[in-house]
Amino acid sequence: MGQPKDKPKLLIVEDDYENQKFLTLFLGRYFEVDSCDSSDTFYDLLNKNKYDLLLMDISIKGQKDGLELTKEIRLNPTMSSVPVVCYTAHAYREDRLNALAAGCDEYISKPSNIYALLQTLLLHTKNKSVQLPHESFNPGFATV
Repeated sequence: MGQPKDKPKLLIVEDDYENQKFLTLFLGRYFEVDSCDSSDTFYDLLNKNKYDLLLMDISIKGQKDGLELTKEIRLNPTMSSVPVVCYTAHAYREDRLNALAAGCDEYISKPSNIYALLQTLLLHTKNKSVQLPHESFNPGFATV
């Protein structure tokens, strides 16, 4: 498929093991991916790596939820400009408003088309040379 050698670095913050593994496997074709399931491991990874993009669930393990982590990221001068895409099963209008108020750049509720998620993530990266596969045009192809 001819993907660029320097893939954008993505951190997936997702507490559901199956979702985390699927997202890591699928998105690993387009991004250099790390994943975690809690606020504790989130901070461990942030201290060791520089990310181009965060995919953030609201409900995660640990002392803080995804919205609290997003608020803290927005207050951190070295991380404040990193795009955060909220990807969550919280699907009410109020959940969306809370996520955007916390500082998320996008809000996508689960389940969603995996290619629509990929397209959203790619829109928030600086590397525009990654090409979407043809399946992206089939809205019912795959959901997660």
